[in-house]
Amino acid sequence: MMLNIKFKTSLRCSFCSAKKKELIKVFIFDSDLVCNNCIIKILYIYKIYINFKNAKNTQQLIVTPKNIKYYLDKYIIGQEEAKQIVSVSIYNHYKRLILSENKIEVNKANILLIGNTGTGKTLFAKSLARFLNLPLAIVDATSLTEAGYVGDDVENILTKLLQKANFDLNLAEKGIIFIDEIDKISKKSIHNTSITRDVSGEGVQQALLKILEGSYVNISTQFGRKHPENPMVSINTKDILFLSGGTFAGLDEIVYNRLNVSKIGFNKKRKDNKKELFDSLKSEDLINFGFIPEFLGRWPIICQLQNFTEKEYKEILLSTKNSILKQYKNLLKLDKIDFSITKKAIELIIKKAMKLNIGARGLHYICEKIFNKYTFSFEWFKKKQIKLTKKAIQKII
Repeated sequence: MMLNIKFKTSLRCSFCSAKKKELIKVFIFDSDLVCNNCIIKILYIYKIYINFKNAKNTQQLIVTPKNIKYYLDKYIIGQEEAKQIVSVSIYNHYKRLILSENKIEVNKANILLIGNTGTGKTLFAKSLARFLNLPLAIVDATSLTEAGYVGDDVENILTKLLQKANFDLNLAEKGIIFIDEIDKISKKSIHNTSITRDVSGEGVQQALLKILEGSYVNISTQFGRKHPENPMVSINTKDILFLSGGTFAGLDEIVYNRLNVSKIGFNKKRKDNKKELFDSLKSEDLINFGFIPEFLGRWPIICQLQNFTEKEYKEILLSTKNSILKQYKNLLKLDKIDFSITKKAIELIIKKAMKLNIGARGLHYICEKIFNKYTFSFEWFKKKQIKLTKKAIQKII
């Protein structure tokens, strides 16, 4: 039930947290309050989605790369260049789907994300799937093996996507697959001298070629090895969008060696500049890293994610739609506990997280440690109030 009422008490919008004095009207959806401004934005985003769903040609698309980036900005802090590249790619992907319905073939543009741990690789995939309202399957490349070896066949990726689509084959064939730690399936001969058969490197790359390019693949509707008694289904992968991500440890050394940059007396600040690395990156570097040319060719779009600055850490902690502090504030709210945090406490959390050198995951780790302590202590349930200070954090971590 929705009611349109004027503010009479000290209320806040559940979306933008705007205060009573800043708003005129509020819409009530069960226990959530949504202000007039946010209602307009929600209707606009819904209109974008419906337009995507119903468009029959490119002229009918009102969605632009800027619209997509606007949505990504709510969840992903920084990474401006990557968000622009991905937004254009997703826009072109939808135009490609429309052209495909008109029997016009356009090559698929899968996306490879390169970045350190905690820079948002998986978050890109999750945010895009949420925006597009499409099923998303996330798989770990390290669990994949070529057929005949212990581990997951690459076809299991498609089985997982089909299950995420509630076995709606048509929906699954337009879904998104994110392959995490893609760098871990590089040819092991590049990094060691083992003469045993490579079951987690080149063999997996070869097995992935078929589904990345686009073809009909017979898959089981159940996880595990193919079995004659398991029900099978044929899925067309030509419209499935693939994203992958990895840290690519050691790739920088390959680039520097190609550029004949001496390690002795090398400027550390320059060496840590990943933007400079990406500007100098060539296909031959990724081939030398351990990707076979045919596999690399299936990833025409390569984006690098930068490490976060201190300012961006603060935005992630406080400003993102799904920030960890907002999550815990809502959890404590269920226990009718009022939560607040001081400026110095925020600065300390950021400082501790940056020292961990694991990106945004550091914020999650530090906050989990803090709130675990408070949640376990029953005294706060009696006081019904938690004020997180710098001194209180120092006692915990």
